[in-house]
Amino acid sequence: MHNVQINAFGKPWEVVETVSLPDPGAPGAGEIVVDMEFSPINPSDLVLIRGLYGVKPKLPAPVGSEGVARIAKIGSGVTGIKEGDRVLFPRGASTWLTRAKVKAEGLFALPDRADPQQLSMLMVNPPTAYLLLTEYVSLKKGDWVLQTAGNSGVGRAVIAIAKQMGVHTVSIVRRPELVDELKKLGADVVLVEGPDLAKRVREATDKAKIMLALDCVGGPGLMAVNDCLANGGTLVAFGVMSGGPGLFFTAPNIFRDLTLKGFWLLNWFNKNPTERVVEVQKKMAGWIADGTLFTPIEATYPLSESAAALSHSAKGTGKILFKGG
Repeated sequence: MHNVQINAFGKPWEVVETVSLPDPGAPGAGEIVVDMEFSPINPSDLVLIRGLYGVKPKLPAPVGSEGVARIAKIGSGVTGIKEGDRVLFPRGASTWLTRAKVKAEGLFALPDRADPQQLSMLMVNPPTAYLLLTEYVSLKKGDWVLQTAGNSGVGRAVIAIAKQMGVHTVSIVRRPELVDELKKLGADVVLVEGPDLAKRVREATDKAKIMLALDCVGGPGLMAVNDCLANGGTLVAFGVMSGGPGLFFTAPNIFRDLTLKGFWLLNWFNKNPTERVVEVQKKMAGWIADGTLFTPIEATYPLSESAAALSHSAKGTGKILFKGG
């Protein structure tokens, strides 16, 4: 059985290692044994491996934060799911491994008609997008929301979910070639980052009153995003893809009554009961099954090629998945 782990913090492709572990054995009461089908490499995984995440695991540490699996064995007392069902890995379980024994609480059978590669990315990006759009500002049909990194996994989900809600999107990207691609996905306005961003946003939206902006980049461009908000608006920061700090002036927030909030999905999980988490996950599963949510996949790798997979993912050119089996 293969398991991907790190023995030190550093460049992911240098510190990662695929090791062999014994079979996890039979499940106990309330447990199941699952075989991993697909598990993505997320930006947060790379940050964790570098030792810069909000939590720092004890080394050596198994890695991987989400994935989809088939149930191989079921322990006593488990109801609502059966052997052969496809399920998500439970929150907190490492996922870059061949087979695992996990708690069954909160797990449910995923739609058979849904693409398992897409389902493997259900737990992180789609809920993040949905919660960013629904838990900070009461958006109505016809409203506008602005986001950075519109081509990211969360960004694509924001575009799709906002469209379902009847909300218009302004997506900021770094490369001009992404403009037409995102517009085909349903983005209303796509702009390349750069000077006079707030002016260009006003022109492209006919001076729309933007009350919500979503940022996962941070760094020097954060203030430009803040400037795009209408008075009384809210900026929600949920990532630091830039890797560093940037200038942020408090005066506009004081005089224009702007709000800066932080979002971390782990905190949301910890604050909400299992029933609420399952409710959101089932909604996302339905949208994946009907094609509303879709993330392009650039490549899949076996667990035995973990260093190559992480090196590929770190280039940021597309979504990379581990494949079980």
